[in-house]
Amino acid sequence: MFEGFEELDVITSGTTIHGRRGGDGPPVLLLHGMPETHLMWHRVAPGLAERFTVVATDLRGFGDSGTPPSTPDHAPYSMRRVAAEQVEVMRLLGYERFAVVGHDRGGRCAYRMALDHPDAVSRLAVLDIVPTGDAFDRADMAFSLGFWLWSFLAAPEPVPERLVARAPEVIVDHMLDNLSEVPDAFPASVRAEYVAKLGRPAAVHAICEQYRAAATLDYEHDRADRGRRRIACPVLALWGHAGPVATWYRPLEVWRAWADQVEGGPVDSGHFLPEEAPDETLRRLLAFLS
Repeated sequence: MFEGFEELDVITSGTTIHGRRGGDGPPVLLLHGMPETHLMWHRVAPGLAERFTVVATDLRGFGDSGTPPSTPDHAPYSMRRVAAEQVEVMRLLGYERFAVVGHDRGGRCAYRMALDHPDAVSRLAVLDIVPTGDAFDRADMAFSLGFWLWSFLAAPEPVPERLVARAPEVIVDHMLDNLSEVPDAFPASVRAEYVAKLGRPAAVHAICEQYRAAATLDYEHDRADRGRRRIACPVLALWGHAGPVATWYRPLEVWRAWADQVEGGPVDSGHFLPEEAPDETLRRLLAFLS
């Protein structure tokens, strides 16, 4: 797993970000989603590394990255702050301009990065999401029942923190099993790593703060930018063929309200494209990034 990659711990201005780097060529940053870590890319990163320098990181609060203190307004865990930190990581590694691929929470970091740091992002791929502001604005009963974690994890402290920390495997297994369509997509060792990292009390609090920021600051930032700022680089949007993004939205139409150059389509998988459909995901990414 990640053969030929080096492990990294990058000290930023706010915390330490853990990840791996491998390959040679134009730089590509891979960002994971919930409830995962950078390990979610283990079936895709080696193929990308044949043509690109691949950096896969844990977002602050996740995996082996730091969990800096939050504030009452949740700003340290807003996607604006998380995105700025990932740009800082890439610059510290020597990459001023790079492509970014983000899944789930990582996708939200990635598009915020493209909006706030257009000089840094050359290409943007977002996997199985629509923008946070659009998701909240279009929310209905199906969203409330299907994406209940958005509300649960954003609930006031310490309710979700205490519940998740007591049984992190419940959240991990629920998400991996109920949002996927491909049996055995998650090796036992990877699943165990997701549970172990999510179970740390500091990590649970950090992740809850990120969801609280999503319902407040991230939503406000999207609302302020919609129709006023656009993503300047080419965008690839991929999503699971029968999941909520496919059934609740017209994803390409949603993203074309944010960017002029948008392509993409469904992938034969559930929510976790890089783990459920690594070959197709890799093929689509190689075509776009090249």
